[in-house]
Amino acid sequence: MTPLARRLLDSALAALAVALVTHLVTVVLFAAINGATVEVLAQVNGVFGFSSILLFVFVAVIGTAGVLENRWIALAVAVLAAFVSSWLGALLAIVAAGNPISGELIDYLWISVLGFNLLFQVVAVLAVVTVGRRVWIARQAGAAASRRLAIVRMPSSRLAEGELTHQERVPVDMDLADAQWEAYVEALRAEGFTPVDVPPADELADSVFIEDALVMVGDTAVVTRPGAESRRPEIEAAEQTARELGLRIERIVEPGTLDGGDVLPIGDVLYVGRGGRTNAEGIRQLRAIARRHGRDVVAVPVTKALHLKSAVTALPDGTVVGHPSLIDDVSMWRNFLPMPEVEGGHVVVLSDDAVLMAASAPQSAELIRSLGYRVVTVDISEFEKLEGCVTCLSVLVR
Repeated sequence: MTPLARRLLDSALAALAVALVTHLVTVVLFAAINGATVEVLAQVNGVFGFSSILLFVFVAVIGTAGVLENRWIALAVAVLAAFVSSWLGALLAIVAAGNPISGELIDYLWISVLGFNLLFQVVAVLAVVTVGRRVWIARQAGAAASRRLAIVRMPSSRLAEGELTHQERVPVDMDLADAQWEAYVEALRAEGFTPVDVPPADELADSVFIEDALVMVGDTAVVTRPGAESRRPEIEAAEQTARELGLRIERIVEPGTLDGGDVLPIGDVLYVGRGGRTNAEGIRQLRAIARRHGRDVVAVPVTKALHLKSAVTALPDGTVVGHPSLIDDVSMWRNFLPMPEVEGGHVVVLSDDAVLMAASAPQSAELIRSLGYRVVTVDISEFEKLEGCVTCLSVLVR
């Protein structure tokens, strides 16, 4: 099942729970208030039947936008859905009974909002913010536990023409680069990640470095605005792929610039490199987005490397690793472990006890193994010639 299909199913299940609870509680309470006979129960069931069906439809449709995650947004949506479904449901019930639509009927329906429909509305609102939210959140938690995707993009034949900032240009073996990329993707697949291919773009030399186009904040994909103008066309296909996966979308917009390689998540904090590709406005916009997801942003100066994650990354326990020669201020990292090789500062967290590293850092890999981690290594020598590293070649969704 695709993430989009799962989101639709999750919303429908939450809406079904809301509609069933609302209908049953409303019918029972209304019948109890008015004398709980079989005849009364049948009449009440018919009166609120249309309203409950409409409530299901409204919550299922609106719920796909993820509104049930936030308590206050869910409350606002619940009030609106309860009012509309009760009013239209009552109208349909009366018309289905053979009564024509008239001015008197409309007036009666407006009065009913504070009359017999009020009970339905109160129960519906409570059901949305309690039962509906719990079903949605439980479903999302289950999906998060099982979803492990790796967004990747095939190398362009013009890879050797990619942007360079801190390195001299050297020849790139394209056949070897293609083989290394395939091996990288297979390594992720072997670790339980399902590769998701962004359509290739042969005209975009740097497009294989997909990390710079998307930043994951929870289940939201932040579409970046790369600092290098030549790379900005990369984001269109990346955003479309994220949408097809059912991810929510946020954007960095002009005049902000942000490369995904500058964003290092550690726990609930996003460390963002302020360097040649990411500017202050890009950091400000990401901070606003992160705050909505309960995360903080800390800006980090980057002058000795292309991106923050070209200098440092973090192990699963939060320990920051990197080569001191690329770090502006080592003292800002409370738990810092220096690596013997520059490439040793680049790790992709695969799980709580495993990381992916470049084969060009064997001493660093051995050091990390000595800490109790399982280390998977891949050869990415042709991408390293273009200031790439293991983090650049994928965006992990989990």
